[in-house]
Formats: sequence, C-alpha cells, structure tokens
Amino acid sequence: MFNEEKLISELNFKAIRSSGAGGQHVNKVSSKIEITFYLEDTLVFNETQKERLKQKLNSRLTKEHVLILQCGESRSQHKNKEIAIKRFLQIIKEGLLVPKKRKPTKVPRAVKIKRLKSKRSNSEKKANRKKPKID
Repeated sequence: MFNEEKLISELNFKAIRSSGAGGQHVNKVSSKIEITFYLEDTLVFNETQKERLKQKLNSRLTKEHVLILQCGESRSQHKNKEIAIKRFLQIIKEGLLVPKKRKPTKVPRAVKIKRLKSKRSNSEKKANRKKPKID
C-alpha cells in the first residue's frame, strides 16, 4: 500500500516534558514525544491519496494540513516513540481505506410475506380487544 520506512523518515520528532503530577524526576526529563507530519510535503503518497487523507483526517489536521500526535503514556521516551509511531501508522492506514460500494439487494419474497402475516396477526389481536358490536 505504502512504504512505512519512507513515511517514518518524513516524520519530525520532538521530545517535550510531560504535564501532570509527578515527582522531582518529571521536571527535568523530556519523555513525552510529539510527532509532526506535513501532509502536503510528503513524497510517499500521490495526489489522490493526499486528498483522501485530507478528507478523512479533516478534524485531526491543522489549517496547514499538518498532523500532530503526542504520546506521554510511558515514562520512557523510546516506548512513547514506538507507541506514537504505531498510532500514526494506524491512523494513516484507516485514512487510506476505500469503503466498499454497497450493492443494493432486493427484499426477499419470504420476508415480505412474513411481515404481512405479522401485521395481520397484530391487527387481529387488537381487533379482538374491542368490545363486540351488539345490533
């Protein structure tokens, strides 16, 4: 589908300090990883793939069509980098998927007959609840 190694080489990595509660160690170690990917400048995808990604990832992209991912789950920078890359590749793969065309099918005759039977039995059931007419 696409060359993952080439795509990973186009990513920009930045190590930043994690936010949130922590001890003395968290204030001096940059373990959180931020990935930036410039969709317009990539050479891995052709124009149609770029357009598809722009449409599918519209809510995740900035105005300049830059995808930014952060990962600070682990205390290890290397682990965070691996997680972020996996997440990035998963997002790209899902974005490039072409949905299958739906083939409209005819409603089977047996299903129509079954529906009409159930309608008839429901109407009879409700008609039996009414008081009988005495003339």
